[in-house]
Amino acid sequence: MPTTVSVGRRKLVNVRQRSLLVAKLRTLWIMGVFVLVGTCALLRILYLGFTGVAPRTGELGDMLIPARGEIVDRNGVPLARDFRVYSLWFNPKAMTEGSALIHGPEEVASQLIRIFPDLDRDELVARLRAGQPCYLRKSILPEDANKVHALGEPALEFPLEATRFYPQGSMAAHVLGYVDSYGKGKVGMEQAFNDQLVSQEGRTSPSILSIDFRVQSALEDELARAMQLSKAKGAAGVILDVDTGEILALASLPSFDPNHVKPNDMVVTPQQAAEGEVPHGFNRVTNQVYELGSTFKPITVAAALDAGTITDLGRRFPAGPLHVAGFTIHDTHNYGVSLNVPETLIHSSNIVTAQIADELGGVRLKKTMESLGMNERPYVELPARGFPIWASGTWPRLRTMTVAYGHGIAVTPLHLASAYAALVNGGIWRPATLHKLDPAQVPAGRRVFKASTSARLRQLLRMIVQYGTGRKADAPGFRVGGKTGSAEKPGAGGYRKHSLIATFAAAFPMDKPRYVVISMMDEPQGTEATSFQRTAAWNAAPVIQRVVPRIGPLLGVMPDETRDIDITDLKPLIPGGNAEE
Repeated sequence: MPTTVSVGRRKLVNVRQRSLLVAKLRTLWIMGVFVLVGTCALLRILYLGFTGVAPRTGELGDMLIPARGEIVDRNGVPLARDFRVYSLWFNPKAMTEGSALIHGPEEVASQLIRIFPDLDRDELVARLRAGQPCYLRKSILPEDANKVHALGEPALEFPLEATRFYPQGSMAAHVLGYVDSYGKGKVGMEQAFNDQLVSQEGRTSPSILSIDFRVQSALEDELARAMQLSKAKGAAGVILDVDTGEILALASLPSFDPNHVKPNDMVVTPQQAAEGEVPHGFNRVTNQVYELGSTFKPITVAAALDAGTITDLGRRFPAGPLHVAGFTIHDTHNYGVSLNVPETLIHSSNIVTAQIADELGGVRLKKTMESLGMNERPYVELPARGFPIWASGTWPRLRTMTVAYGHGIAVTPLHLASAYAALVNGGIWRPATLHKLDPAQVPAGRRVFKASTSARLRQLLRMIVQYGTGRKADAPGFRVGGKTGSAEKPGAGGYRKHSLIATFAAAFPMDKPRYVVISMMDEPQGTEATSFQRTAAWNAAPVIQRVVPRIGPLLGVMPDETRDIDITDLKPLIPGGNAEE
């Protein structure tokens, strides 16, 4: 009996030992598999790290990451982004037999127009009759897709597609541009940023503009109001940071909706060409050049102060008609026998400005204009940049005189904005940009005027608004300074006396300038709202008066009527100001 028990116990011990051995072997095998998998994963990670090969993005990743990156304003407000939306597609091949439609084209067109009232009936019927696959409408709402589905027409499909959406509608359209049906950026920053927006980095992080959509909205609103009041054919405006060159707002009117770009928005029609008009997609701020008239006079005076040809602002110049090379330079009003420099700017005298330029000389005036970039396309990232009408070679005496008061030279409003920034910021010219800049990114720029000259110009520009042609631009508490400019537009037979470009170039606050604001009206008409006047003082200047109080607080400039730039040393030189331009 003991022997039998002993044998049984030995067998049980052997079974347990074998079970433990099998368990250990299984554990070691599983651990070996884990080590092998971990080693492979580690080697793969090291390989990707050293070779720079990115892991493939699967279908889920493609759904989550847009095909094109987002564009935002300086505060992160979306200006352009990708969305997946339904489109209305006509697919006649969906019906294998008989007609492409269960109901007739006319009936289907009527049903679709009840859902989309803005569709053109004749065009829609023609497309349905043609029997060719085509889009009937891009970007439709889900509820509208359900309504189309309820019509029971298999040939009417609504695929889910990626589309570019501009949440602010037509606002800043000339800055943003649009994306065509092939996914390529056109016209604005969509074109300038195209490669960046479709890159891996650009798709996952937004492209930030210098634009402030609140400031942009205010500028467009006031320009549109001025266009309506003066019945102008177009308008343009730009707001620029004087110390960085950043563009806070840029507007060209009429505008277009980048969500629904029409062919005639971008192409000049024969009728437009005959009437001298431009399509809505044309950028008047950066692509069109104009003779900007008397806004050039402060630049001429600054150049003369810098060169030392003007040392006494109280010096008086003859104010009678000036005859040069068979041409007579005259003023719009008789301002008396003589004028000093402040009176010249306050009354906007062509005659005296021409004499100041004559003393300065064409070589020095031309050099100043070149330093302000007026002999080359404007510095901005937009692809549409107009080349100035610029006389190369040595300027003869008459051209020097006319350029001094803004005739015989044509530049974009953006050229003018950058020049005025240099006039008031201490004398430094910097390129304009639509990129939001960090402090370390602000370019050093180049010195055009002495700091003392810039200080004088701040006084003189403020005096123009307080006592001269710019009074209608004054905004209480914001210490606005600036200059009017009214110039006749050139035509086939010479200058057209009844077609004006009316411009006001402003900066604020003049005791410590931070922003330049340009407003321009293209062919304003004398209306009851403008006291039947067509000049800048009555059309462009009031835009400044209305827009500055709207944007100042948004940009950290609060109204303060207890502060102003000190002009006590110049006041004795202007016994009275009563000027209109």
